[in-house]
Amino acid sequence: MTATATPLAAPAAAVARPRWRRGPGRSAAARVALGLVVPILFVLFWHIGRQIELELPFGIRMGYLPYPVDVAVTLWDFAFGGLRDDAFSATLWQHLGASAARVGAGFGIAALIGVPVGVLMGRFYTVDTLLDPFINLIRPIPATAWVPLVALLIGIGDQATIFLITLSAFFPIVLGAASGTRQVSERLVEAARMLGTTRAAVLWRVMVPAAAPAIMNGLRVGLGLAWVVLVLGETTGVNEGLGATITLARDIVRTDLIVAGMIVIGLAGFLSDKLLSLVLRLMVGRRPVFQKGAR
Repeated sequence: MTATATPLAAPAAAVARPRWRRGPGRSAAARVALGLVVPILFVLFWHIGRQIELELPFGIRMGYLPYPVDVAVTLWDFAFGGLRDDAFSATLWQHLGASAARVGAGFGIAALIGVPVGVLMGRFYTVDTLLDPFINLIRPIPATAWVPLVALLIGIGDQATIFLITLSAFFPIVLGAASGTRQVSERLVEAARMLGTTRAAVLWRVMVPAAAPAIMNGLRVGLGLAWVVLVLGETTGVNEGLGATITLARDIVRTDLIVAGMIVIGLAGFLSDKLLSLVLRLMVGRRPVFQKGAR
């Protein structure tokens, strides 16, 4: 009986999967529908909370919020015009283009510097010993604390905004690259050296591809922080941009425009993250860039 039970039990164990692993088997439509549940519930809660003037913890008074419908109207007018016909009508693409250019420039500079520095820190003990204390000393300083110094040293405008974005995006990128490089197996490096690979080539042909998952995660976090710091950077004497629009809307008490600007930044950050993920997947080919089951 034991001999017949063993072959039957093995295939069943191999086929069975935990319930939490069954998500990737859903269709794309099912995943989209499931992903819309929370946003719909949030908008419903927002509407009801505004209607009954609900007060939340931390002193949040929802009675001061605009209705979701008003934000939708403002967002449409901001993008295409024809509804409110004010100074902000049909100016979305102009402001979005200016903000995206600053984010792209700041993030690009941070990636070009952060990835090589992180790889060197992860590979060489001396470089890590030299740079790690300084990086971890500067890293906790918030971007808001840099604004007065940046205004004095650089001035106001695009350069100051790009610098703040670069500074904020740099740290997660360099730490992600360093962490991933440290986890690369030394046997992989030894095998490459035995095949005649030079020390410099080992870094870019072996270490970087093997550390790709951690590097990619650091880049994604850095890109997200770039959009976070954008609003702060665009308060430093910038006339065009989503952050500048939100700042002006605050001054004239246009809460509907503030929320509309926040929604646009959220969508822009979401789409840029998806685009970055796609580009990185194409660059690394079939290597396992992200964890299995991750989105």
